[in-house]
Amino acid sequence: MARFGFHASHEQLAPSALLEAVRQAEEAGFAAAMCSDHFAPWSNAQGHSGYAWSWLGAALARTGLPFGVVSAPGQRYHPAVAAQKAATLCEMFPGRFWMALGSGEALNEHITGDRWPPKEERNARLLECVEVMRALFAGECVTHDGLVTVDRARLYTLPESPPPLVGAAVSAETARWAGSWADGLITVNQDVPRLRRVIEAFREGGGEGKPIYLQVHLSWAEDDETALRIAHEQWRTGLFGGDVAWNLETPDAFEQAATSVRPEDVRKSVLVSADLERQAGWLAELAGLGFDALYLHHVGQEQRPFIDAFGEKVLPQLAEPS
Repeated sequence: MARFGFHASHEQLAPSALLEAVRQAEEAGFAAAMCSDHFAPWSNAQGHSGYAWSWLGAALARTGLPFGVVSAPGQRYHPAVAAQKAATLCEMFPGRFWMALGSGEALNEHITGDRWPPKEERNARLLECVEVMRALFAGECVTHDGLVTVDRARLYTLPESPPPLVGAAVSAETARWAGSWADGLITVNQDVPRLRRVIEAFREGGGEGKPIYLQVHLSWAEDDETALRIAHEQWRTGLFGGDVAWNLETPDAFEQAATSVRPEDVRKSVLVSADLERQAGWLAELAGLGFDALYLHHVGQEQRPFIDAFGEKVLPQLAEPS
């Protein structure tokens, strides 16, 4: 049976508020948590972007939940530093931390001033980072000269077990590639046929038997009109895929690209409804695809009503045997 977790969106809440939200989520019955790792939000309306790694230490200490993070080593983060951060969390909180690795987005990575590589090169760079990080977790002294450069790096504080390195993928093509190197897969909600193709591609690429996770964007409020307004105000810049999402560099650019997005368009990527029974039905269908965990992201900035409502009415339904 799938676990249901809480997604902490650093783009939308201040770190202190997000810490309180994840504590409330644990009390309400959420069994796990994950967070984003951004330098900038998708839009000025979202308005936040705290440093995920500082926050993760506090969140792991404040709760008993297992946590994951979606991150991108290679440009903003040197892979040796990424490995050191992850190893430190795993040493302090054994068995409670995993990290998902992606090739990154210009929104967060352009700040270094380095050239933003094309997707094929970013994937190759990510694979080098994975190899470097795994060698460091194994206690090796690493020197590497390629798309990333490492000079005699060694981790002096190692956990008993390194973190699982999960592949982040939206398309079937990327999921198949991730199956060849990742310890698991995380993807985002989209229509069920596409999700099935993503899962199948990951397994065909080498991911058979490995865990698969789903981040679910949803919007809930007391009425459908408010739920849709929240989704449009906060998450219309999250509709873009492919080259648009990867290559835009600022919140202003995302807002400009989203000027033609209508409220109804947001339903393509956000589960919008005030009906808790309907929300539970959608989540049950997604869980039935075989995911090991679903991380629920209410795209509004007010998290407490969502946490209370889903903790009381939705999670108990999802825990019942079908």
